[in-house]
Amino acid sequence: MIAVRRIAAATMLAALAGISAPSAFAAAAATDDAPFLKAIHQGNLAEIAAGESARKDATAACVKTVGATLVRDHRKLDVGVKALASKLHVNLSTAPSAAQEKSMTALQSQVGTSAYNTTWLTTEAKSHEETLALIDREVTTGGNAEVRAAARAARPVVAKHLELIRACEAHITSS
Repeated sequence: MIAVRRIAAATMLAALAGISAPSAFAAAAATDDAPFLKAIHQGNLAEIAAGESARKDATAACVKTVGATLVRDHRKLDVGVKALASKLHVNLSTAPSAAQEKSMTALQSQVGTSAYNTTWLTTEAKSHEETLALIDREVTTGGNAEVRAAARAARPVVAKHLELIRACEAHITSS
């Protein structure tokens, strides 16, 4: 009788361990991918702010247009990032990073000058290059399949932004 109870208890423990293993694995994967989700979210916040600034403060039409595109697309991307972070219990910041804030402050000091457009484009090109590198690293080494899939899906959007920025740079330089 005692042997039967022990076998039943061992079977139940094994079943419970099997049930909880995937959630424990997901939690570990979420922890591994949390820095990526946090960085991408802060990047989205910074890109939205930069895009809004360009729509309002740029003097070149192409900068205004690229800015509007960034606002639209990064808002969409951030909806997915926030949903995934919530699902994986990753807490996200509510503001861009200190470095991103510093960059925006420096840019704002150029509002009303001809340097604003070129500084904005240079800053955005660098930001999008860094984001593409971050995405590529996540796709290659990320621990959570959903986070890797989200990174993979975001890559063409960010690459397209970089193309638009480069085209605008070329347009302004040739003008």
